[in-house]
Amino acid sequence: MGYAIDSAEDLALHHFYRVMAWLGEELGDRQAGALAPRCVKDVIEEQLFERRRDLFTDLSLVFMDTTSLCFYGEGGETLGRRGHSKDYRPDLAQMILALVIDAEGRPICTEMVPGNTADVKILMPVVTRLRERFGITRACVVADRGMISADTIAALEALGMEYILGARERTSRVIRDVVLKDKAAMVPLVLDRQHGETQLWVKEVRMGKGKAAQRYIVTVNEAEAKKDRENRQAIIDGLQAQLKKGDKALVGNSAYRRYLRSRGNAFEIDPGKLAEEARFDGVSVLRTNARITPLQAVIRYRDLLEVEALFRAAKASFDTRPIFHQADAAIRGHVFCSFLALTLAKELKRLCGARGFQPEWQKLLNDLDRLQQATIEKGGKVITTRTHVTGQVGNVFKAAGIALPHNISEHPAD
Repeated sequence: MGYAIDSAEDLALHHFYRVMAWLGEELGDRQAGALAPRCVKDVIEEQLFERRRDLFTDLSLVFMDTTSLCFYGEGGETLGRRGHSKDYRPDLAQMILALVIDAEGRPICTEMVPGNTADVKILMPVVTRLRERFGITRACVVADRGMISADTIAALEALGMEYILGARERTSRVIRDVVLKDKAAMVPLVLDRQHGETQLWVKEVRMGKGKAAQRYIVTVNEAEAKKDRENRQAIIDGLQAQLKKGDKALVGNSAYRRYLRSRGNAFEIDPGKLAEEARFDGVSVLRTNARITPLQAVIRYRDLLEVEALFRAAKASFDTRPIFHQADAAIRGHVFCSFLALTLAKELKRLCGARGFQPEWQKLLNDLDRLQQATIEKGGKVITTRTHVTGQVGNVFKAAGIALPHNISEHPAD
């Protein structure tokens, strides 16, 4: 179904709401193993990808992360559910949004599922849909520790897919008792970052042989290790002060409880737990089967931060929240509009970069809000005037190849 509008002057608010619902409209039966039904927005994602595809287009590396979006209302027929809230709003129904981007940071597609779906159940259905929708038969999937499980790893390897996955250092017995106790020396590495250099120590630990071999990359970030020690010491200082007042209220505080042990009818700080926690200061572990060096694995995994940055932009700069819609289709269309905004922002960033500058999005949006145009009819003439451009608006219009209208123009009235 489509909507015909004669001209821009005929646009009204209800047209936008109708188109939004159309973007999230289901096209048919749910595909086998899919988390969500196929919708109009899926076709647009595929056509956008096909538009920029050529003989050299490569999706050998894809990044995926999830976030939660809460609703003020029921949240549609199926999407709105209570679950672990990354928005820190457990009182509201929510949905889970998965975003996939390519190695250049361009959004590829989104998946939207009910808010009680665990991250660990999302990765494989998304990978399956990538293979079906975009023809990706071999790729390296980069995702965080929330999506790792033995079943997920086995399924990725069965499909011949490479992966770089964050591992759970504290809860994995293999990592805790074997990988982190490996005696091999670590190699120092210095990474150039936007806000200065990062000092890392890296080593590779292999377990097993042949097809059953497991490969782990262990890194220690000195700056993060210092921060972890300082944070833990602050907790201990607070804990000691509270113990002097009485210890019954401490059991309900998870930050305190992890460092306590019971002795008779009282609690005290457990030195063993402190020493165990110190093992993880600044430590992160990756699980991978990719044929790359440890440094390459670390760099690719750190690039996953770009997906988190896109989520922050979508929630803040592009006003994805709040969501008030009552139907699944309208909710999917609402969120997909943010996907389109991210896609346009990435292309504009590329165009601006070619001219030697990068706009700051929130400031640019504020400057664009101040760019206004007014039309006056007087003496048989129509006079159109616009406000002066501020900030980087003029440079952005030039980079996009769009000419700004004159400050003042006039023409005879019809």
